[in-house]
Amino acid sequence: MAPQTLTATSSGYNTPDSELESIVPVHPTAVRRPNYITVQSENTTYTDAHITAKYLYRGADVVVSDGQFTVTPTVKPYEFQTTRNVGKTGLMMIGMGGNNGSTLCATILANKHQISWHTKEGTQQPNYIGSVLRASTVRVGSEPGTGKEVHVPICDVLPMVHPNDLVLGGWDISGMPMDKAMERARVLDYDLQRQVKPYMALLGSPLPSIYYPDFIAANQEARADNVISGTDKQTHLEHIRADIRRFKAQNDLDRAVVFWTANTERYSDIIPGVNDTADNLLAAIRSSHSEISPSTLFAVAAILEGEPFVNGAPQNTFVPGVIELAEREKSFIGGDDLKSGQTKLKSVLAEFLVNAGIKPLSIASYNHLGNNDGHNLSAEPQFKSKEISKSSVVDDMVDANRLLYKPPVPGAKGKAAKGEHPDHIVVIKYVPAVGDSKRAIDEYYSEIFCGGRQTINIFNECEDSLLATPLILDLTILTELLTRVKYRDLSSGQADFAPLYPVLSLLSYMCKAPLVKPGTDVVNSLGRQRNALEGFLKACIGLEGNSDLLLETRIW
Repeated sequence: MAPQTLTATSSGYNTPDSELESIVPVHPTAVRRPNYITVQSENTTYTDAHITAKYLYRGADVVVSDGQFTVTPTVKPYEFQTTRNVGKTGLMMIGMGGNNGSTLCATILANKHQISWHTKEGTQQPNYIGSVLRASTVRVGSEPGTGKEVHVPICDVLPMVHPNDLVLGGWDISGMPMDKAMERARVLDYDLQRQVKPYMALLGSPLPSIYYPDFIAANQEARADNVISGTDKQTHLEHIRADIRRFKAQNDLDRAVVFWTANTERYSDIIPGVNDTADNLLAAIRSSHSEISPSTLFAVAAILEGEPFVNGAPQNTFVPGVIELAEREKSFIGGDDLKSGQTKLKSVLAEFLVNAGIKPLSIASYNHLGNNDGHNLSAEPQFKSKEISKSSVVDDMVDANRLLYKPPVPGAKGKAAKGEHPDHIVVIKYVPAVGDSKRAIDEYYSEIFCGGRQTINIFNECEDSLLATPLILDLTILTELLTRVKYRDLSSGQADFAPLYPVLSLLSYMCKAPLVKPGTDVVNSLGRQRNALEGFLKACIGLEGNSDLLLETRIW
């Protein structure tokens, strides 16, 4: 996709002002605040090129012997270096013409050109509400005189790309032009669509994508009119790599984040000798093995081009060979599956119940929706991917409280090997009439004091794509930032700064099934994920993590 410029149009879709720009002030979530925070500390230094901060990572080693716990506090010194210059960044979406992709493009353009629109409630202003980076804050300290806490937008803690500056592009198996794709999605208000349509038309049609019918529902075949020809997977890989290079060159980009927001695929079988190592995976691509999925091919293409890849769907894109390849190439990957509504709430409520000493016995989750995501998920193999992603969300909370739940039985098989766990069922149904407006119903059935029972029922109605789109922005912006952060371990005498580990587990807050470093535990608790993200960003400017101890309010 070549860079585009706006030209005058008489399509009938533009407002009287040909630039389509509003006089309404910029929404606070879209305001630019360069160099908003400066930390004055011997641990933090600023140059034109970098922010460098020393940080003490405090933990504890625990030894258990004969039922006794011996805890030894630990302290490890690190130094973080963040490049201050935010390079020109592109976002290449697989599934660009889908509900999420078209909604993201239209809303970025609405913010960029300050397009306000009319609804039955009145005039609506463009904004980035729903983005944790743009629309939420972090506590950085207190005012010396009053003791009042001071909060700043998360996006201002470190230099981050502004959503309005993202260069948009990508692929889709449907060749429908982006203005028409926005209309097909039926997500945005008509008056916004009317005004943003000329800008969307300038994006043209998505690039041809990879289509292997075995991996997505058969009902998607009717949309597949924009596919890369042939069946040779090595040729497809080289085609995608060339697309990435061309997009970067045409738009003079420093970085391109590749993002899967296309249909959910079925799970790929993990086969020894095929996708279990990096070399086996590359050989399997050369031989066009049937278990190499489109999303895995896109991930490999991004890794080999040195660009980050984020998986916003639940399938197992990151087979072991992909992770090993990312490690070898020192290229960043993250995912899986956008956590926007029902699962995000579950990761909060389940933690609340368990931390309150209440024992959830069962969690039953039902939802229905009518967009193309729901259509694809109506096929059993694709639904199983989503079911797996949604079902693991309470595991770490249960594991953290063996007062309520029996621990795993050593050497056992089946349920006993996992330990006691709430019954957990997930149901998704396709109901075309409701479109993008998803309905989610959850029942939490719990044991309380002395054999009592408690039932909590929740009904949640939301526009699915308007919850998911800000997460795509957050994941893209945070991923780009993390490519500019390096560290060194001062305790080991490490001389040079090194990049972070390729699996970006700091993206967990936005993901249903967080991808983590192999051999480490997955954290699903939304509170812990948020604390980790805040703590890391603050560490990069030499600040301690949040202290809710508020000791000054507890003592004389």
